[in-house]
Amino acid sequence: MVESQQVTKEDAESPSLTEERPWGSYTILDKAGNFKVKRLEVKPGKRLSYQRHRHRAEHWFIISGTAKITLNGEEITAKSGESIDIALGAEHRVENPDLSEMLVFIEVQTGDYFGEDDIVRIEDDFGRSG
Repeated sequence: MVESQQVTKEDAESPSLTEERPWGSYTILDKAGNFKVKRLEVKPGKRLSYQRHRHRAEHWFIISGTAKITLNGEEITAKSGESIDIALGAEHRVENPDLSEMLVFIEVQTGDYFGEDDIVRIEDDFGRSG
């Protein structure tokens, strides 16, 4: 027997598992009440917003490429096979400094809410801050 999943507001707004963004894309791999797992692809030379979250912490595991990570103002470089933890409320950003290769990483979110409206953008290259 297959269990049906309740359709949430987030699912209704986002019917496909893969979402395109100006910096690349993300694919939702799995989710439940207390976690969500995404695969993110960041285009060469692009970066996500400098942001923080009120309801979730994140763990990033780099699959391929090099990640330039800003965490609470400190820059860190992570390569394939390395990982980093982003604590609840920490200011963070990931950037793909390579101009020819995609950055691919897995993001595991834990917390009590995982909607995209939990992103508090501090700075954004695509005019989405505020």
